[in-house]
Amino acid sequence: MQWRALVLGLVLLRLGLHGVLWLVFGLGPSMGFYQRFPLSFGFQRLRAPDGPESPASGPAGRPGGPSGPSWLQPPGPGAAAAGRRRAPRRPEPGVCGPAHWGYVLGGRGRGPDEYEKRYSGAFPPQLRAQMRDLARGMFVFGYDNYMAHAFPQDELNPIHCRGRGPDRGDPSNLNINDVLGNYSLTLVDALDTLAIMGNSSEFQKAVKLVIDTVSFDKDSTVQVFEATIRVLGSLLSAHRIITDSKQPFGDMTIKDYDNELLHMAHDLAVRLLPAFENTKTGIPYPRVNLKTGVPPDSNNETCTAGAGSLLVEFGILSRLLGDSTFEWVARRAVKALWDLRSNDTGLLGNVVNIQTGRWVGKQSGLGAGLDSFYEYLLKSYILFGEKEDLEMFNAAYRSIQNYLRRGREACNEGEGDPPLYVNVNMFSGQLMNTWIDSLQAFFPGLQVLIGDVEDAICLHAFYYAIWKRYGALPERYNWQLQAPDVLFYPLRPELVESTYLLYQATKNPFYLHVGMDILQSLEKYTKVKCGYATLHHVIDKSKEDRMESFFLSETCKYLYLLFDEENPVHKSGTKYMFTTEGHIVSVDKHLRESPWKELFSEEAGQDQDGKSVHRPKSPELKVINSSSNCNRVPDERRYSLPLKSIYMRQIDQMVGLI
Repeated sequence: MQWRALVLGLVLLRLGLHGVLWLVFGLGPSMGFYQRFPLSFGFQRLRAPDGPESPASGPAGRPGGPSGPSWLQPPGPGAAAAGRRRAPRRPEPGVCGPAHWGYVLGGRGRGPDEYEKRYSGAFPPQLRAQMRDLARGMFVFGYDNYMAHAFPQDELNPIHCRGRGPDRGDPSNLNINDVLGNYSLTLVDALDTLAIMGNSSEFQKAVKLVIDTVSFDKDSTVQVFEATIRVLGSLLSAHRIITDSKQPFGDMTIKDYDNELLHMAHDLAVRLLPAFENTKTGIPYPRVNLKTGVPPDSNNETCTAGAGSLLVEFGILSRLLGDSTFEWVARRAVKALWDLRSNDTGLLGNVVNIQTGRWVGKQSGLGAGLDSFYEYLLKSYILFGEKEDLEMFNAAYRSIQNYLRRGREACNEGEGDPPLYVNVNMFSGQLMNTWIDSLQAFFPGLQVLIGDVEDAICLHAFYYAIWKRYGALPERYNWQLQAPDVLFYPLRPELVESTYLLYQATKNPFYLHVGMDILQSLEKYTKVKCGYATLHHVIDKSKEDRMESFFLSETCKYLYLLFDEENPVHKSGTKYMFTTEGHIVSVDKHLRESPWKELFSEEAGQDQDGKSVHRPKSPELKVINSSSNCNRVPDERRYSLPLKSIYMRQIDQMVGLI
């Protein structure tokens, strides 16, 4: 009988040890398990095994509380009150966010799962080189076909192998006419991509073509924003590359170059200046005719991003010329928009009347209509060092975190829905709809720049899950219905941009796998006879005959840089920043020197009526930017998933992928 008791004791001991290991590594409170919602949204939310729902999910009994995802819930018990109380999350000092670095990242103690098998581990150098060459080949194929079949027109129609210019027959066709100005747009927009890829001969040839053939003395009515970021920004970027004494990309100098690109940029900006005249607020008209100025029937309504995302390009031009005019009008527009923000939430709307200052569109979000406004608050500070830009950005980021961010508090631990940024009413903070648009995919990249890397990881994973489901990003995706609201994909770069910046911040090979997925999808679904075509329908993969200029300017560029670790952008020692159109600008002291700084600082303390206004100081960028701490991430995490596989699986389920 003693041996039976001994055997029984050993069995019970083993079972006890298994139970402890299971509790510690499998069902600990930060791991949880999936629980299906009563409503048929298809969402799943992490919960503790026998505990209450995550606070992020909302208390039981509140309307819509446990019966729907926390993204449907206001950010707290009364949005305005919650917004004033809740401070934005910041990464802990010395680490890249709050995540635990245990070796069990989602396998629940049972070894690697399908996510770890697919994404973790090193990315072989040979495969990286293959993907780099594929990205370069993608650019070359699109560029060569544009030059062969479309130049000097603005864009390439890659299916029928011909060019596209402004729609003269239908001036109301803003989808075309806002962008195309009959100034060889695709060639101009692609200049710095040629340089970054080291193609000095083609870069020099392209610059000479632009100087010899491109003119802005055109009867073309274009959107001020598009002309600024695509054309003005590219001319300035190429000019800086040509005149850089270090020549990091190879010999990109032009024989007998006499600042022609800078003079062309000046000419274009002068033609855009009438948009800033005769507006009672200082917010510019959305469109201008390059020859005659603002059209007599011009719209008095403009979007926040369009009017408030001109400061980087206009500021660079002013500082290169020593003429404050361009920076002054762009900065005045930013301040005018900023002063119109809600007193309760600190949020801005997406459409405003430039004469009355009244908000026509009250939706506040991170996508179309607002995206680059926030981006340029931070990037203007990085380039020019004006503290007011940083103060505005920090205040805006707090409001975004307080009112737009939904889901669990931490990205990589805890229970509840994954973090997501929703569209709300700018005055109340209440949810306005249940869709997000593809332009919002830029935001993880912006979060990388301020050091909020963990939050960036989660938001990026959500957009990547949508990409995996469709092989593209639909222009608008309804997260409640788990289906696209707007089905086309015009080869946008935002997800690639964030992928590139997250890889630079973490060096995690996961993002190389993401980039490879995107490359292969583009090759499979968008490549046609003479280039790469817009997807008309991300489900049936039907196409539209258009290759927008940003495909060569941004999408191909970020994909190439993602896989080209030895590129001078990464190795030259020069600090670079990308504009919202992906044009590269070196960050140096020259751009921080301006004789009119006092003029700007004096105006910073006045409202629109000239009355003195107290502006509380915000923390310096160095306080909130902890991205340098990513260097302290243990090596083992760099070869593990950036997001625990249990959370990746949760996101995949929430977009209907599994």
